[in-house]
Amino acid sequence: MALLLLTLCLSAVIFLYFANNPLNHSRKFMIRRFINWFPLGMSYAFLYMGRYNLNVAKNALGEMMTKEQFGLIFAAGTITYGFSFLINGPIVDKIGGKKGILIATLGASVMNLCMGGATYLYMMGRLKTNMVVLFSVLYALNMFFQSYGAVSIIKVKAYWFHVRERGVFGAIFGTLISFGVYFAFDWGQAIVEASQLHSTSNTWFTRTIQHLFAIDTLTTNATWLVFVIPAFILILWALVDVVLLKDSPKEANFDDFDTADASSADDENVKITMKLVLKKVFSTRIMYTIALVDFTSGVLRNGIMQWYLVFAHEMKTQNPSYYLGTEFFTKNWGLLLCLTGIFGGFISGIVSDRVYNSRRGPPAAINNMIMIILLIVMAFFLMKDPTIVGIAAVMMTLAVIGVHSLMSGTAAADFGGKKMTATASGIVDGCVYLGSGIQSLAIGYLSAKSWQYWPLFLIPFAILGLYLSISMWHELPEATKKYILKMELEENNKSLAKQAVTESPL
Repeated sequence: MALLLLTLCLSAVIFLYFANNPLNHSRKFMIRRFINWFPLGMSYAFLYMGRYNLNVAKNALGEMMTKEQFGLIFAAGTITYGFSFLINGPIVDKIGGKKGILIATLGASVMNLCMGGATYLYMMGRLKTNMVVLFSVLYALNMFFQSYGAVSIIKVKAYWFHVRERGVFGAIFGTLISFGVYFAFDWGQAIVEASQLHSTSNTWFTRTIQHLFAIDTLTTNATWLVFVIPAFILILWALVDVVLLKDSPKEANFDDFDTADASSADDENVKITMKLVLKKVFSTRIMYTIALVDFTSGVLRNGIMQWYLVFAHEMKTQNPSYYLGTEFFTKNWGLLLCLTGIFGGFISGIVSDRVYNSRRGPPAAINNMIMIILLIVMAFFLMKDPTIVGIAAVMMTLAVIGVHSLMSGTAAADFGGKKMTATASGIVDGCVYLGSGIQSLAIGYLSAKSWQYWPLFLIPFAILGLYLSISMWHELPEATKKYILKMELEENNKSLAKQAVTESPL
């Protein structure tokens, strides 16, 4: 059933992609662009599987990895990711998105294999070193390579999508994140269940996993497979990217076109250096605002996505009757986040392009307002009604993916420009994971005292996100303003001409 729903969602995404063609690109171009972004996007989605599999492993390992230890490990990775943009953003602007995504997929696959090996040694009693230190180092290295993924996909997007198309592409970007969350949580959980020594599951997937990895011949659960399997999937997508991915339309035998972003006014003969890139990006006020909005979204997104399953897992022993109300959400967590994330991304992207003339601030502000309300509801009903809390947590994803796809996936590219988009989006995406690291440390510590602190900690960040989004309500790159004005003048001229023909005597 889940696969059917995902197939329908993916079909809808593909349909909306082809239906959204405001620049009247040729059919041939639209198909080639699809062939370009689809494998790139799936690579990014499976990077998420190789990122949030740590969350699934934590619950599978139980007391072998406490939530405080998990918080430290996750924070080490996310903070590393946050600062990595200083290195990988300018590098990807120089080498291109194709090489960047290959660095991301192959590097993350190697580190996932290492984490799988460490888990195997730990569970077999052969690992004598401190688990927190080892996993913090490996996960930080994993996240360093992972950080090439987002800037690479945005870099490629900046050459293939006009500003007026990027709201919908931001929705596609949010969809890819949502698929990645589904792969991480639901596929990851399926791997964990299939890898149990005495699994009660008898699905074809469980039988295949147990046959391939000879689980029944071992003496412990094969939890390490939650790292190993995503590693091999990433290698496969890297091979596909080598064959199909092109950095720009020109490399795919099409003419490049003016995307009407912040690079439109740049002199084509100006040599783009790292110094020039960093100076332009860091001297722009709007980039700081976008980065801070996405910082709050990082706190909020992972503050819910990372901790809801941990919260529900603790309730299983502390309050079994309450836990019964969370079972629907825990069993379908990845699917629910995927579906709401897709919905939220597309609503935000379409509203941005169609209602607000490609301004990203208004829908981001609306989403933050929704999150404030949902967090207040969570705080009030946290220990009273598990169903309301579960619904509020899922709906939080709808709103926060909308913000993240608009900021990281769209606004950063708009204001950074295609020539500097990797550095610009790297700054923004880096701030997302700095926020993730802060919430990981804070909620890991606070929830050990009382889970009531969980939603209360998140509310101020939603309020800050609302304030910052409102402050950029009217912001657009100058080239985009000129393009929109030009289109409006053309539409007015067409209307006047049509009216003149209608009113003229026969």
